[in-house]
Amino acid sequence: MRLIQIDDVSVDYPVYDASARSMKTAVLGTLTGGRVVSKYSSVNVRALDQLTLDICVGERIGLVGHNGAGKSTLLRLVGGVLHPTSGDMLVRGRVVPLIEKGLGLHSEFTGYENIELPLRLMGATEDEVARARIEIEEFTQLGPYMSMPIRTYSEGMRVRLAFAICTAVKPDVLVLDEWLGASDAAFIERATKRLNSMLSGAKALLLASHSDSLIEGACTRVLWMERGRVVMDGHPSKVVAAYKRAQELGISQLESAWDNENLAF
Repeated sequence: MRLIQIDDVSVDYPVYDASARSMKTAVLGTLTGGRVVSKYSSVNVRALDQLTLDICVGERIGLVGHNGAGKSTLLRLVGGVLHPTSGDMLVRGRVVPLIEKGLGLHSEFTGYENIELPLRLMGATEDEVARARIEIEEFTQLGPYMSMPIRTYSEGMRVRLAFAICTAVKPDVLVLDEWLGASDAAFIERATKRLNSMLSGAKALLLASHSDSLIEGACTRVLWMERGRVVMDGHPSKVVAAYKRAQELGISQLESAWDNENLAF
């Protein structure tokens, strides 16, 4: 059964020209009584380029590729944070996105107050929210800080709270980015155990990581992404080995090899 169907999807980001904010423009506008009108110009950067992809029940998908290859955009797309510029996408079941540590958190709300909204957005029931309040306090070990606004939290405390919230409900699809680095070793160990438990119950996983060992150990299939497209899709060890080889060649040599269709995988 296909849980995720992505059909010819593109995602574009507008990038605006900041020249209209220059000091010269501001001075001329003042001297002429505001008659100098500077219009912002923009270009679209394509983060995903006509991507077609199916993810089925039981698959553990790893994403590799250099920064800007489209991995994070794909995670945000599946996690419901972004929508396609063009193309069609269908995701079946509850998606739990662990992609941005501050996603859905309000800095003026307490830890307790921040629990309900993200869980509701993930489709949690009233009973699940009630259980989560008790369980999250115990797991994060934040104690009295749970009654304080999270603007008073350290970076590590925010990560602990966000991670606990995102993992408080059982997912059908777990979308995971690598952002636990701000936490201490003891919490990372607890978080790893919690993730392993979630993985055993999730129907599918989509994981982006710079750790080749994590990708090869946790995934059943790996996608190598470049320029918003999948350039290789297959067994983890085979794809990771090809990606490492490309890194050794250097990106300019890789591009030349692509252009000449001489890069053997």
